[in-house]
Amino acid sequence: MKVLVVGSGGREHALVWKIAQSPSVKKLYCAPGNPGMASLATLVPIPVDNIEGLLQFAESEAIDLTVVGPEIPLSMGIVDRFEEKGLRIFGPSKSASQIESSKIFSKRLMLKYGVPTASAEVVTRGEAYRRIRSMDYPVVLKVDGLAAGKGVVIARDEQEAAAGLNLIKEMGDASSDIIIEQFLEGVEASFFVVTDGVHAVPMGTAQDHKAVNNGNTGPNTGGMGVVSPSPQMTPALEAEIMSKVIEPTLRGMAKDGMPYKGVLYAGLILSDQGMSVLEFNARWGDPEVQALLPRLKTDWVDVMLASIEGRLNQVSIDWAGGSSVCVVLASGGYPGAYQKGEKISGLDGDFGDTLVFHAGTAQQGAEYLTQGGRVLGITAVGETVSLSRQQAYSAVKKISFPGMHYRSDIGAES
Repeated sequence: MKVLVVGSGGREHALVWKIAQSPSVKKLYCAPGNPGMASLATLVPIPVDNIEGLLQFAESEAIDLTVVGPEIPLSMGIVDRFEEKGLRIFGPSKSASQIESSKIFSKRLMLKYGVPTASAEVVTRGEAYRRIRSMDYPVVLKVDGLAAGKGVVIARDEQEAAAGLNLIKEMGDASSDIIIEQFLEGVEASFFVVTDGVHAVPMGTAQDHKAVNNGNTGPNTGGMGVVSPSPQMTPALEAEIMSKVIEPTLRGMAKDGMPYKGVLYAGLILSDQGMSVLEFNARWGDPEVQALLPRLKTDWVDVMLASIEGRLNQVSIDWAGGSSVCVVLASGGYPGAYQKGEKISGLDGDFGDTLVFHAGTAQQGAEYLTQGGRVLGITAVGETVSLSRQQAYSAVKKISFPGMHYRSDIGAES
């Protein structure tokens, strides 16, 4: 089988790493990929938003399965285009991926089908500036469109709200409409399922750390680290999430003529008042997937094919025991402006069983350079969170580049 993975970040490196383990895969490509995965896949220099270029490559190379990592090509309709040509591709359609590409669509869907979520209203950006003078704080401000995980601002007073709106304004068209949402206090959890549009199978949980600094302080990022499984998850809570969140969401989307296939991510807040959905993503979370896939024992290719073919009810998922911890190493200045091209030292060291996933790197000769805001994801799997955490941070200390920063408290509260 020939497989093409679309994307270039840490999520795609983790997917390539897992897919390469499947005995059914004889040739593996990644477009455009990154230097860290070059030993596992042939890198193809086609950008993720060049849908026709990706389609032409898939046809010319007789690709048997295309796996879409990031949200942008999904929102552009890559799945619809490939299916029009009779090609197998894993991911939701353009209409179904609105569950991520439009937070307004997602909020209205949840309210329509009784999925627990915070109360909210939709206003224009200009109206939001006027509204912040008279709101009861704290509140949450969200942009409607895609914002690479940085389109959410928690404002505790008018000054923070104004600063947040100024930051949101820089996101352009994605922020023309704003959701003003009730702030919910609690612990966040990431919940994943794979679905064929009718059946849904849980695919693990994680606790992401969005804030850039220790103690969950500072601006939100795309994610600075992960613990998996989520320390708060129990069998009873998982069953509640499936019955109150996943099942009504999938039934509702099917009823509305946009059946959802692929990986569905539910970002949850767990509080004394119960469980609520903060957001949905139409794909694996990053860095969550970097912590989840190393614990997955089942052949991921088999699961994806079962999703595409509508037979997920015949599949069982097997997980390794223990816990995993992923620590993100970021460029100086991230999540704001950051410097590229810094030399990364230490990647030629011995990391044992610890995995080093490349998220934003480039290669110049034999040297690796920083290329993105999130540069590397260091993942360790152990019997306990404490052991995994110790192993991950031991590996972190072997790596350095100018401006490198990371959170030192990933998993510390577990």
